[in-house]
Amino acid sequence: MRIVDRIRRWLSESPDLLEDAGGIGETRDLPREVMRREQHEADRFLSEGAKSFDRKKFRTVYGILAAASAAILIGVLLTAVAALPRYGVENERMDEVADYYIDHALEDTGAVNIVSGMILDYRAFDTLGESFVLFTALNCVLILLRRDEPGEEGEDDYYDLTHDNILRKAGLVMVPSVILFGFYVMLNGHLSPGGGFSGGAVVGAGLILTAAAFGNAVSARIVTEKTFRILSGTALGFYCLAKSYSFYTGANGIESVVPLGTPGSIFSAGLILPLDIAVGIVVSLTMYGIYRMFRKGSLT
Repeated sequence: MRIVDRIRRWLSESPDLLEDAGGIGETRDLPREVMRREQHEADRFLSEGAKSFDRKKFRTVYGILAAASAAILIGVLLTAVAALPRYGVENERMDEVADYYIDHALEDTGAVNIVSGMILDYRAFDTLGESFVLFTALNCVLILLRRDEPGEEGEDDYYDLTHDNILRKAGLVMVPSVILFGFYVMLNGHLSPGGGFSGGAVVGAGLILTAAAFGNAVSARIVTEKTFRILSGTALGFYCLAKSYSFYTGANGIESVVPLGTPGSIFSAGLILPLDIAVGIVVSLTMYGIYRMFRKGSLT
């Protein structure tokens, strides 16, 4: 019976079989520790082996899906290119679209500038996608170059251009002129060549010139990180909401509820003017933000 009890205790992981043996002292738990350590090593080995197998399996599946996606995309692009008309050959469909824009853009959009009417009315959702591409590009730069632990106050890791007296004096004249001209181009996009993209690029250049000529402290007071988030989010959100009306009123022959105004006046062309402003804000902040991140590592 004593042997049977020992076997039961051993199977139930009760105290070691050698616990009744005298004179062993502290070594009586050694076999159990060895077994536990070996079991832990075995479990860890099996776990790492399973993880390694999962990684290999994931890489295999990922490679297959990536190759398949690339092959499909290449096939679609080659098919589209093969269907294009040869250079110099007239195409009735393409000519029909171009003729429609030329003949009806002023009537449909109220914009004297046909290009702005096409970009911000006929193809407004495409322009929204381009704006989101710019916004996403700046976010990627923020993720890659942002400094989580900035240096001491006023300390920068680059040559400070603010010591250049010529640049500072020229900046006093150039910065207001450049930014003012950028707003002019932005606000007159529906009346003359220009618009949100070109006007925003000019304003962004003015902000960059401000940072270069007068230092980061001055430019940081003009465009802070909070200001950037609010203006960019508001501009993109307004664009999305402003063009949602076309789902209900801009298709199937239903008239738009937004008045076009008098062609040639500043307040005309429906929503093209505010959409130009929204696009200009995103473009200018994107240019300035990318410059600041590459230059300093933060927007502040």
